[in-house]
Amino acid sequence: MLFFIILHNSLIWLLPQLEMKILSYNYLFDIALILLSTKLLGLLTRKIQMPQVVGALAAGLILGPAVFNVLHETEFITQMAELGVIVLMFTAGLETDINELKKSGGASFVIALFGVLVPLAGGFLVAHFFNKGEAAGSNAFLQNIFIGIILTATSVSITVETLKELGKLSTRAGNAILGAALIDDILGIIALTIITSLADTSVNIGVVMLKILLFFVFSVAIGFLFYYFFTLWTKDKRDLRRFVIVAFVFCLIMSFVAEHFFGVADITGAFIAGLIISNTQKNKFIANRFETLSFLLLSPIFFASIGIKVVLPKMTSSIVIFSVILLVVAIITKIIGCGLGAKLCKYSAKEALQIGTGMISRGEVALIVATKGAAVGLMNPELFGPIVITVVISTIITPVLLKIVFAGDKQNEYSDMMQSDLVDSYEETLDADMATQAIMHMNYRMKEKGKKISEK
Repeated sequence: MLFFIILHNSLIWLLPQLEMKILSYNYLFDIALILLSTKLLGLLTRKIQMPQVVGALAAGLILGPAVFNVLHETEFITQMAELGVIVLMFTAGLETDINELKKSGGASFVIALFGVLVPLAGGFLVAHFFNKGEAAGSNAFLQNIFIGIILTATSVSITVETLKELGKLSTRAGNAILGAALIDDILGIIALTIITSLADTSVNIGVVMLKILLFFVFSVAIGFLFYYFFTLWTKDKRDLRRFVIVAFVFCLIMSFVAEHFFGVADITGAFIAGLIISNTQKNKFIANRFETLSFLLLSPIFFASIGIKVVLPKMTSSIVIFSVILLVVAIITKIIGCGLGAKLCKYSAKEALQIGTGMISRGEVALIVATKGAAVGLMNPELFGPIVITVVISTIITPVLLKIVFAGDKQNEYSDMMQSDLVDSYEETLDADMATQAIMHMNYRMKEKGKKISEK
């Protein structure tokens, strides 16, 4: 009898452990499914003359809860996706020339400012006509403003990946989008802080503003120090692999410091880390290695995770109408706002359209903003579905629209190549990757040839 009691108690303890052990390996299947589906759908979208990013986003949407419910959002996928966007923005920083960014700094601020104000006004007006009734509660005015703030968000990571695929990242429009998105992120943080402080008295606006200012002061100081010691350390050293590790560590630390100590988005810290390293002699080699890491694992998980996040609720006819109007307003206000700012800064009409289109994508940034607002009572639960729809469709449609607005621009492409040092940086990185593959293929052919000779 005692034996069976001990056996019973042992099984009670052991079975959950075995179940946990089995469940803990599901992430391997999730990764395999994400990588395979994003690649297959990416190739399919490429066949129909669309960027592969669209396929990656569609893979997450199809396999996620919104359609087949095969993949679900897990802590592992969320953290890997966060790491993916950090590496993506770090790579964007590596391929950006600081001197070129300085030239478009003033223009980027104007573009970002108009790209925040116009969507904010558009989102508020749309929400004002639909956000009514008992569900809105007593703070409907703040909720309407918050809808506008969600529309101010820009997820530049998807635009960066698309522009890199199109070979347009280093054009004048590409530089302006990168700079404007960086400033847009800061303005969005300020706007989110102000509106949440009105709903939550525990948030101090003055402290947050001071932290943002201190972060950029810190970035300048640490940037000079890291550049000096990194350049000194890498001088005349032939083993380049250790430089990649140090660069990655610096990227992760800057991302952590930005988010944890200053309340600035971690992707901003990663982008600045890339900017700091971009002027060193080893940046081409480092960028090449991170391109491989991003393409192989992190980017597919990040883009698929956006689709996996989508869980569509039941919606009434009025909510469907609101969803359509909000989506249209989200697209048009970014194009008008950022395009108007670009025109004021002497960009051509086509470049203004390209810049406005590149700022449409909301992506994970808008979802994060919406979640944080919902936590403090600034989100009407009935309107969360339309927000998700707007975020997903704007994210998927941005690469398609970018393909259209950048099409047939060969003459401008060559003029941009003469004006921007960024093109040289990106093309050299791409050439280095192709040269590495060519050498490996040549080595393989020589080995095969040697085997045939020895067999004879």
